[in-house]
Amino acid sequence: MKKIGFDNQKYLEMQSAHIKERISLFDNKLYLEFGGKLFDDHHASRVLPGFQPDSKLKMLLTLKDQVEVLIVINAADIEKNKVRSDLGITYDDETLRLIDAFNGVGLYVGCVIISQYQNQPSVDAFIAYLNQLGIKTAKHYPISGYPNNVKLIVSEDGFGKNDYVETTHPLVVVTAPGPGSGKMATCLSQLYHENKRGVKAGYAKYETFPIWNLPLKHPVNLAYEAATADLNDINMIDPFHLEAYGKTTVNYNRDVEIFPVLNTILEKIMGESPYKSPTDMGVNMAGNCIIDDDACIQASKEEIIRRYYSALVDHKMGLTGEDTISKIELVMSQAETSIEDRKCVQACLDRFHETGEPACSIELNDGQIITGKTTSLLGAASACVLNALKVLGKIDHDIFLISPSIIEPIQKLKTENLGNNNPRLHVDEILIALAISATTNPLSHTALKQLPKLRDAQAHSSVILSDVDLNIFRKLGIHLTCEPVYQTKKLYHK
Repeated sequence: MKKIGFDNQKYLEMQSAHIKERISLFDNKLYLEFGGKLFDDHHASRVLPGFQPDSKLKMLLTLKDQVEVLIVINAADIEKNKVRSDLGITYDDETLRLIDAFNGVGLYVGCVIISQYQNQPSVDAFIAYLNQLGIKTAKHYPISGYPNNVKLIVSEDGFGKNDYVETTHPLVVVTAPGPGSGKMATCLSQLYHENKRGVKAGYAKYETFPIWNLPLKHPVNLAYEAATADLNDINMIDPFHLEAYGKTTVNYNRDVEIFPVLNTILEKIMGESPYKSPTDMGVNMAGNCIIDDDACIQASKEEIIRRYYSALVDHKMGLTGEDTISKIELVMSQAETSIEDRKCVQACLDRFHETGEPACSIELNDGQIITGKTTSLLGAASACVLNALKVLGKIDHDIFLISPSIIEPIQKLKTENLGNNNPRLHVDEILIALAISATTNPLSHTALKQLPKLRDAQAHSSVILSDVDLNIFRKLGIHLTCEPVYQTKKLYHK
């Protein structure tokens, strides 16, 4: 079983208490910039085993009566239909999903703020749609020379031109569908308008990574570098904190680089900056809740290797450059790990060389490694999942869980009626067929009940899997990597 390395309950309690304390330092009004993912923070749950993907949300719910949410989306991201890669949806759709999610748990969404607004027609259409849905919107405009032209920024021609959002709760959480949306600028703009109105509001930042009170080259922090390799984020010692307090803490380059400017802006707005370092601005308590450092180290090393394979696939698809791969290779070296440490990889490649056809492997949580090969009925990933369910359910390998008489009509439907060239069943199709078989076959029912045991298993494919299979592995909680190889030589692979 996977070792737990993180005390989630302690985290919820410490984090909410620390944020309450930070609110009290200001005029009962704190703008809290939320970095990373507020929902579905699967990176944190992978490198900190025990951290729940919705921990940040649960923490906010402990402060429910004090919280108001502002969602910021960059107009340029709307215009170019930018996609959140882990969910496969555009940023404007993700904004709607976030609103639904917040409303669903009773958190109040006060406004959607459009940053970098320049009268783009597609953005105007989105604003009109939000307003039609009864959602308030505000526009923030580009500021020439941002963030260095402080005199212009902190003036009526800078932040003063932005729409002011009137908030009604002490804790204003500023979040976004993805990075580069303008969360920090939104917080500072709101501070400018609040102070003009006599409200001495404050600003703080909530980033889970890098964890400020772990060593610079701790694998948990290195895993963050691997995850953001395409953004050129680099973990570094916070020189301002070291100078002010004589204590070594970790931050990342963008926050360290922007701090002198940010501090000057805060001084202009508030009269005096409350912070002496980027670390001071943060409120993250995650580092205090690690209960098994070795478990977190191992989990982080596994994540770094997965990020490496992901970068290889992205490079094959033309989505990232070789510099991203090189950076993660360096991170792997610093973390003292390599692809040889991912046990399911070699098992998969051995099966591939043995059969000459695409293969897949799954390492179960007890260490057993199961493989699957390509057949006339099933793709390798589908076969591997079925084989794993048999092992977990203690079902003989040679027993058919799904009769060929069920699979063959599905193949016929795919090729003759739905226009698919590949008759083999994808993982979602095989699971539906298994569910149908489970109504009459007790062994199929037993196999189906094993699905939750696949969560946190490791898997590898000798070829890049289809989006359909990737999505099912993700939903099952299986951590999949792929060789950067397409199954066919076609140019179009969707």
